[in-house]
Amino acid sequence: MLLEKTIIAGSFSRPRSFVGLMSLYEENFQRINRLIPELRRLDGCYRSRVAGDCDLYLEILERSRYTITFSLSYFFEGDNGRVADPDLKIRAYLDGQLAEAMSLTGTHEHAELRRLARAHRAELNVRWHRNIMLNKWLDYLLDRGHLLLEQ
Repeated sequence: MLLEKTIIAGSFSRPRSFVGLMSLYEENFQRINRLIPELRRLDGCYRSRVAGDCDLYLEILERSRYTITFSLSYFFEGDNGRVADPDLKIRAYLDGQLAEAMSLTGTHEHAELRRLARAHRAELNVRWHRNIMLNKWLDYLLDRGHLLLEQ
């Protein structure tokens, strides 16, 4: 039996192809469901606290019948005040069970996020970069024990 963590995003299709990108979106949706099991019911802002890690923030930005758009981020104190990093805007397609990173900040305050961004910058186009980043960060958040639930 394969564990979800052992499946490499896009491993069943040609990397950087449309089919590969859709596979990545499917995998991201599955991970989001584990991280935010009540996503369909949530509205507003939420926080997950885990010992030894930054607080994780979720904000529902837009909701329609078939999609939910939300932000997912850590916050750090920067020179100009509070900085969201990564500042990910994600759209979950409920009917297709897909999740796409719509936008991602270009620089990162968190060392592990900088490492992930550097590792994927050269070989990935913009969509691949954003969605591989989302995929790896979701995996990291789940490993750390984050869980976002309605309170």
